[in-house]
Amino acid sequence: MGKPNEISESGNILLRTALFKQVSPDQANELLPALRRAIFDKNDFIFREGGRDQRMFLLESGRVKLVHSSSDDRVQLLSIHSYGEVLGEIPVFDPNGGPRTASAVAMKNHTVVVWLEHDALFSWLEEYPQVAVDMLQVLANRMRANNERISDLVFMDVPARLAKTLLDLGSRFGEPVEAGLKVPHDLTQEELAQLVGSSRETVNKALMDFSNRGWIAREGRSIIIYQPGMLIRRSRR
Repeated sequence: MGKPNEISESGNILLRTALFKQVSPDQANELLPALRRAIFDKNDFIFREGGRDQRMFLLESGRVKLVHSSSDDRVQLLSIHSYGEVLGEIPVFDPNGGPRTASAVAMKNHTVVVWLEHDALFSWLEEYPQVAVDMLQVLANRMRANNERISDLVFMDVPARLAKTLLDLGSRFGEPVEAGLKVPHDLTQEELAQLVGSSRETVNKALMDFSNRGWIAREGRSIIIYQPGMLIRRSRR
C-alpha cells in the first residue's frame, strides 16, 4: 500500500459517502486524524481475499472491482465501485475480523482511496451512536441488493440480466452523448459476462441481439444505449 497522506478538512470524503450521510461536518472532521490516503495503479490490489485486517476503505477517485477466486483459480467479478463508495466494510463490523470474502482491484491508474481502522471508527461511534443506525441502514440496503442479485440469477434469463446490468452501469457511469447514453464500463468481454452471471458466448449473443434491434451499439469497452426503454422492458420479462 502506498504511503498514507493526511486528509484536509475541505476534502473530507466522509461527507460524500452514503454511510455517513447524516454526519455533520464537525462530527466528520473529528475522524480526519484517523483517515489515511493511498494511491493505486491499474490492477493493483487494495486488499486481498482472505486478509484479516479490519480496515474500511472509501473510494475518493477512480474505479474498483471486487473479485472472488475459486479453489481452482477461476475468478468471478462481483461488483464495480466508484467515487464516494465504501469498500470492505464487512470485516470492520465482524468482531473476529475477516477473513475478507473478496479482493478489491483498481481498474484505473491513480485510483485514490482513504481508509480507516476498526478501533478508530468504533471509538468515534461511541460518541455518536446515532450514526451507527444510519450505517445499519446502508448495510441493509447492500444486503437487499445482494439478495436481489441472487434472485435475478435464479429467475431471470441472460438477456434480462444483461439488460438490467447495462441499465445499472448506465445510471452509475453513463455519459450523455448526441446518439444516446455512452457507458464506458472498462470491462473485458469475460468480465462483463461474469458481472451478468453467464458465459462470454451467451452474453455476446445477447449483446448482438440488442445491437441488431437498434437498442445499443458496442464501441470498444463502451456501450452506447440508444433505447433505454426497450432495455427496461426486456429486463422485466
